[in-house]
Amino acid sequence: MIQETIVSTISAAGIAHIAPMGVHVRGDEFVILPFKPSTTLNNVLETKTAVINCCDDVRVFAGCLTGRRDWPLLPAQQVMGNYLADTLAHTELQLIRIEDDAVRPKLFCQAVHAVNHKPFQGFNRAQFAVLEAAILVSRLDRLPWDKIQTELDYLGIGLEKCAGDREREAWGWLMEVVERHRLMAVAS
Repeated sequence: MIQETIVSTISAAGIAHIAPMGVHVRGDEFVILPFKPSTTLNNVLETKTAVINCCDDVRVFAGCLTGRRDWPLLPAQQVMGNYLADTLAHTELQLIRIEDDAVRPKLFCQAVHAVNHKPFQGFNRAQFAVLEAAILVSRLDRLPWDKIQTELDYLGIGLEKCAGDREREAWGWLMEVVERHRLMAVAS
């Protein structure tokens, strides 16, 4: 199963980093697949730790992809690192092995500590739309414009019907990035 999470890591120098990432979950084993090069990859290799955050505030996902990474963090309890202050749950991980790859290495991690902070109430269609749009934004350079536009048009339906203020704000951030990408593609 792949869970859409926020992965928080820390460098050996103590600099925190958060990134949205689909993480493969198999029991208490987590497989993180960051693209090369990436801060997440560098940090996990340096510290041998990461924290998975289960978050229902889609602004964090959209924010990370649009340059808004300053979300409040709290210190992890069993590993070197941090977790999101407003996360529903977090799982602290220890790196156990690596399968290297030229593009996307697999980082196999073991859960060493997990905490549920508050209940998950479920995603509405607007939250789902923002998550899917965030994934599209992370792949703008790899997808044809027609596919991007078709997906965004469909996702916009759920957004219009179900969005609250957080979802509208996150969608707006993502659409700014999409529009800049579209204008650059037209200009070239």
